[in-house]
Amino acid sequence: MKRWYVVQVYAGYEEIVKKDLEKRVVKEGVQDKFGAVLVPSAKAQRFFDASQKDMDQQLFPGYVLVEMEMGPEAMRLVLDSMRVLKFLGGKEPVPISKKEVDRILRQMAGEIEIGPKKEEFIVGSEVEIADGPFAGFVGIVEAVDAENEKLTVMVGIFGRMTPVELVFQQVKR
Repeated sequence: MKRWYVVQVYAGYEEIVKKDLEKRVVKEGVQDKFGAVLVPSAKAQRFFDASQKDMDQQLFPGYVLVEMEMGPEAMRLVLDSMRVLKFLGGKEPVPISKKEVDRILRQMAGEIEIGPKKEEFIVGSEVEIADGPFAGFVGIVEAVDAENEKLTVMVGIFGRMTPVELVFQQVKR
């Protein structure tokens, strides 16, 4: 019975390992022992120069999921691939649960949102700016735009309170 196993690989080489494994499975003629090889990634919004861009973000950098029927021959084929370090679980790899596989597949399909939790900010509360040109400053929340995940924070600059617009990810409580 085919189950899903997690394979640790050199970070940044996940796609190369996936293609290499798929080629080796065909070359060795063991397609009946292997199913899919996945590099779990999902679309994520990132902010660059005040514009939003959707990019693929790996869910587990340095790891590849392999659907396979565990046996000495299949294990050897995976471990002998270049840039593969080991199976999670060591000499006796443990498959991941069906529930976990379903959750990962839903994340990849965009049904589950990844990223930081949306925090609730309260007008008048104090926050520390963690990112951007005002990093390290402490300010008071003046306005909250939850829909766009933005805050207006009053920061003391040169003795004057100045409003600064920030995204939620740039501040911490």
